[in-house]
Amino acid sequence: MGHKTVEITEATFETDVLNSEKPVLIDFWASWCGPCKAIAPIVDQLAEEYADKMKVGKIDADTNQDVLMRYGIMSIPTLLLFKGGEPVARITGYQPKQRIIQQLESHLS
Repeated sequence: MGHKTVEITEATFETDVLNSEKPVLIDFWASWCGPCKAIAPIVDQLAEEYADKMKVGKIDADTNQDVLMRYGIMSIPTLLLFKGGEPVARITGYQPKQRIIQQLESHLS
């Protein structure tokens, strides 16, 4: 049994993301979004492979508009890596797994 992604909402955002000891990768998604469905298995793999280095959470873009507005997220999927309560990396749109890892790696060492 592996590590799963965490469902994050506006109500849990501060606790789960801003106050996290570990970096947190957030996947902003929606059920109607095709590219979101395509990137979901990659996000799940990252949650398993990097469980010791970061938490991985998902935020439903349709029900958590305030969080999207706060961080200027205009399109989904968007992956946002938070470290020490601040966004340090942003990946917009579908990207291959290796490209996502390249963009995250320097922030996780």
